[in-house]
Amino acid sequence: MKKVAIITGASSGMGKSTAMNLHNQGYKVYGMARRTEKMNDLKEKGMGVVPLDLTKDETIVDAVNTVLEKEGRIDVLVNNAGTGITGPIEDTPTDEMRKVFETNFFGSIDMIKAVLPQMRKQQSGTIINVTSIAGYMGLPYRGIYSATKGALDLVSEAIRMEVKEFGIQIATIAPGDVATNIAAGRYHTPVFENSAYKEKYQVNLDLMDSHVDSGMNPIKMAEQIYDVINLKQPNVHYKVGTFMEKFSIVLKKILPSNRYEKLLMNHYKL
Repeated sequence: MKKVAIITGASSGMGKSTAMNLHNQGYKVYGMARRTEKMNDLKEKGMGVVPLDLTKDETIVDAVNTVLEKEGRIDVLVNNAGTGITGPIEDTPTDEMRKVFETNFFGSIDMIKAVLPQMRKQQSGTIINVTSIAGYMGLPYRGIYSATKGALDLVSEAIRMEVKEFGIQIATIAPGDVATNIAAGRYHTPVFENSAYKEKYQVNLDLMDSHVDSGMNPIKMAEQIYDVINLKQPNVHYKVGTFMEKFSIVLKKILPSNRYEKLLMNHYKL
């Protein structure tokens, strides 16, 4: 019997690559996203395509029920869907901050809550929360994005301990820069003419976009996700990225905080 996997944010990038890879590995895959027309290629290959808006509770419940009605079980949930946000904290509208938390943090939690009853009934299941290396540090002009991913990392640790007795595994996988369309889809706080951060914010916007353009192939994340969901006892956290991206986390642990802050400020030309 094929294992059943749900992938959120499957219309592009890491989500689509993960859906394709799991399908090729013999999983029954259901791709979920707001724009279902962008998943026609998944449908043509025999995968399920389900509409999902993580900011609307009813679509989460409907999406999970659709899979359960057809398959009767859920073996894997990959919480991949997310959105980006950039800008100085002072200049960024608080409503836009809340929107990003709704998708990246609360949306992922609501997906977990929706699949847990079935996984608990099965006494099995694996949940992968895609976070970010940016969630391990507060990055200038990306502070809110860092906060959403850091929060998901921490809550994953808590839920993992709560559900372990039911045979359910939870792990996070944090990528560095990935060559996806996140730069086009994220909310950019405008570079206001009268902003105190105008020049340095613009420099960092250009830097962020160049990092994404030269980022790793999303297939590498898809392969890591496949490897982790096939482990009987996965670790809590995994990182995928360049040596320096992963080493930056180590440096934060071993360096005095002021020294580490200075390294970041030099990197971001602050």
